Amino acid sequence: MDSATLLSFLALDLLLVCVPGADWAYVISAGLRDRSPVPAVAGLVTGYALHTVLAAAGLAVLVAGSPALLTALTVAGAAYLVWLGWSVLRRPGVPVAGDTAEAAGATGAGDEATGRRRVFLRGATISGLNPKGLLLYLSLLPQFLTLDGHHLPVPVQTTALGLLHMACCAAVYLTVGLLARAVLGTRPTAARAVTRTSGAAMLGIGALLLVQRLATF
Repeated sequence: MDSATLLSFLALDLLLVCVPGADWAYVISAGLRDRSPVPAVAGLVTGYALHTVLAAAGLAVLVAGSPALLTALTVAGAAYLVWLGWSVLRRPGVPVAGDTAEAAGATGAGDEATGRRRVFLRGATISGLNPKGLLLYLSLLPQFLTLDGHHLPVPVQTTALGLLHMACCAAVYLTVGLLARAVLGTRPTAARAVTRTSGAAMLGIGALLLVQRLATF
């Protein structure tokens, strides 16, 4: 695997990551509701770490070859997106002001830590159960692997590309979360509207995935 291959993969992967979807919706929502989008982004990246491990171990191919298992993962992920999107629509929240956030951190550090863990786990669940992430690893990564004996083993190449994808996700999603908070942090009404839009996007994407998978099962 040479530098030209890595750059080609990076360019294509960045294009895909920059297309708004469930990940974007979640990080925008979490970024506006919490003091920092970092826990949400870390959770999303951790979910893709799971996909990387599965792909490197060859288990992703096994999942793709099992319609029942792939359907179960799709339904679980889609149902979770629907539930999370509905939760955001019910309680859109507003950005936490700096002084208020500092006071809350001083009086409720334990609750804040619990909240960060919850946001992290939700992000990991969204990307970890996202069948599109699994299919990305199955359809995109193999095109950039070199199978002859003169290069690194395929699992090592897969891991390298997976790590590159995770880095792209971290950079793009962190930027999205920070920009959303910076632009909307002093506009509660606009922030609430954007959060509701993000919730509707998660709900809609989850419902679409459910319909598509159940229609082909």
